Amino acid sequence: MNEQRKAILDMLAEGKINADEAERLLTAIEPGETAPAADRKTGKKYLRLVVDYMENGEPGRVNIRVPVALLRAGVRLSALVPAQALEKANAEMAKSGVPFDLTQLKPNELEELVNHLDEVVVEVDSSEAQVRIYSE
Repeated sequence: MNEQRKAILDMLAEGKINADEAERLLTAIEPGETAPAADRKTGKKYLRLVVDYMENGEPGRVNIRVPVALLRAGVRLSALVPAQALEKANAEMAKSGVPFDLTQLKPNELEELVNHLDEVVVEVDSSEAQVRIYSE
């Protein structure tokens, strides 16, 4: 890891800068490492999650659009999180019914997911809600 990159990640870990600022700085020093407007491998820019539901007789919608580049950056930055913090986060998620192990999140596995985003469309219909997950 070069010194500039390490300094940026240290500032992020110390709370001197936020994740957006770190991403901008990393982009400035490593222009070849960032994805252009559309993701290099898939041509997709976003992972989209849409939930349409009814609550008290009124329709509602949750519409989340996550940039693929942010997913990549987040996985890379997760290497800075101490193992004890990840274990505590896992325990809290498990208490809430989310069986996800953050310690198993690896950059190469994310790349595999990103590479197949153009093939992914998940739709769940129930009497209470419709959920769609796809890339665009």
